[in-house]
Amino acid sequence: MTRFEASVTREGKWWMVSIPSIDGLTQARRLGKATEMAREYIAASQDLPLDEIAVDLTFAPIGGVGDITARVARIAAERRRMAELERDVVTESGVLAEQLAAADVPLRDIGAILGVSHQRAHQLTTTN
Repeated sequence: MTRFEASVTREGKWWMVSIPSIDGLTQARRLGKATEMAREYIAASQDLPLDEIAVDLTFAPIGGVGDITARVARIAAERRRMAELERDVVTESGVLAEQLAAADVPLRDIGAILGVSHQRAHQLTTTN
């Protein structure tokens, strides 16, 4: 996989996609198409297979909003961290729910202890 960095700027209704390493420039009407347009440009201009091209987008300031690339990276890292925490919470909740169920605590009470519905308490006692 060959990686390229592309810088995205907003110009009117278009996103301009600059690929500095090959002195390339393309555009996209929607930001969701910027990576695709960059990959297609690179493939055509560098004679590379499309499926072997990866593009990392960076953002120039947009309408006075700066530091977008770094902020997006922090948000992505926080989302990964939240997903890890959620997995940990579900695992620990399941362990506790099973232990409480083994101690003959009713599902409604397990739910009250864990702050979940009795239906969720039932799921936790049967999925771990």
